[in-house]
Amino acid sequence: MVISGATMKNEEKTELAGFLKTLPPVQFCCVYGSTLHPNNSDKSSMVDYILGVADPLKWHSENLKLNRSHYASWMVHLGGAKLVTKVADGIGVGVHFNPFVTWNDKVRVLLDNLDVENLNATNLRTAIAAALLILPSKFNEEDLYSTICSLSYMGDLRMIFAEDKNKVKKIVQGQFNLFRSMYKPFIEEYEAKDVLRVSSFGGQQANLSQNCCLPATRSLVCSLPLLVRNKMGTGLGGLGDSGQVVREVVFSSREEAARSMQKVVRRTVIVSSLRQAVSGFVAAGGMNAGRYLANKVRKAWKSWT
Repeated sequence: MVISGATMKNEEKTELAGFLKTLPPVQFCCVYGSTLHPNNSDKSSMVDYILGVADPLKWHSENLKLNRSHYASWMVHLGGAKLVTKVADGIGVGVHFNPFVTWNDKVRVLLDNLDVENLNATNLRTAIAAALLILPSKFNEEDLYSTICSLSYMGDLRMIFAEDKNKVKKIVQGQFNLFRSMYKPFIEEYEAKDVLRVSSFGGQQANLSQNCCLPATRSLVCSLPLLVRNKMGTGLGGLGDSGQVVREVVFSSREEAARSMQKVVRRTVIVSSLRQAVSGFVAAGGMNAGRYLANKVRKAWKSWT
């Protein structure tokens, strides 16, 4: 989820500018992490920065000159920026990961020259559609936001042994008003389409109900990303206006559609989380990666005991 820079105070933006000045120019920057949650008492948790750049190879080449410590020493000596980029793209999912870059200021979106926020609007809309497929006919706001949040962890290998079992609950309860501000416009969109019925948004949670008939289910499925729909088990349709074969997801019940969608999401997350875990291990170096994993497991264990 991308949080608008408009929600940040000017002093926060100024404080963050110091970090970006230590890096080559980037086109996008946002952060996330449990330490940013208003109700989180553990401020020792790390903050994760996501940087978007137009030319990763060029950017890593410049950053190696400025911040050699951001990279595992063996990668610096054996291949430099080319190896960093190859590992990120070939093993991972296009992301270079290092959990030990020191910086702990709170931020949201600081810079967006890639129009990520507009892309994020599509992401928010499709996340609601996916969550509605899973939810029953009646639920409340927290149920909706928790289901949306859980999509990111569905199939994530870290949830087995290296994440707080109450992570989703803590995220939603700690940022309930933020979830509402992000998703309310899209909830109202679905309400206008008669897919949802919503009680008044007030200080308390709104109660929601949805039409679970097959036409409403088809509408939700059509709102899912094309890649997800293509993997949900398709039947061949007729020819479209372009002359290409039209693919249509075929299901006999809402439950079948929900199971199929969850299976696709779970497989996607498993593969991407595994690839990124291996890439992160390689990029950070064995000792650093082991130290990071040990910290994660220790925190996860506390939530189970």
